[in-house]
Amino acid sequence: MALTATIHKAELSISDMDRHYYATHALTLARHPSETEERLMVRLLAFALYADERLEFGKGLSDTDEPALWRKAYTGEIELWIDVGLPDETRLRKACNQSRRVVVLAYGGQAIDVWWSRIAGTLARHDNLSVLAIAPADLQPLAALCERAMRLQCLIQDGELQLIAGDLALPIRPDIRMGDYAAA
Repeated sequence: MALTATIHKAELSISDMDRHYYATHALTLARHPSETEERLMVRLLAFALYADERLEFGKGLSDTDEPALWRKAYTGEIELWIDVGLPDETRLRKACNQSRRVVVLAYGGQAIDVWWSRIAGTLARHDNLSVLAIAPADLQPLAALCERAMRLQCLIQDGELQLIAGDLALPIRPDIRMGDYAAA
């Protein structure tokens, strides 16, 4: 018998002073059986950073042809492709060629540095690619916020994100490896 996805519900209120975007989203996230809480929460973090009424979660781990999140134009063109983790160079080149803008939220501790040193040179020619790294010190507290039902507030100002759950406020400043974090 195949394992099924675990459903997580999140009410995410976003106040993004950098983009002047203010909205509350009722999100349903399907967590693949092989997906970690860290990856699920990085996907949620990516949604908060690039929130838009057309931004949606891809099929993720169950479909390698889709990103973690994406936003499509009404014509079907991919405006924004967001991957999380440490995607391979071929996947990123393909995404850069198919999409107007590509963002990677990398996480994984020291593995980020190894991954980035291996692919940075070949990806430098893609001016539509941004790579942001989430520090390991931010990842554990972020994963600790993961519950089946979450009510979160997100404040974004000057490139720093503050995720608030109840009395806990978690500041996160992604490390920009390439490009910038500004939404397309």
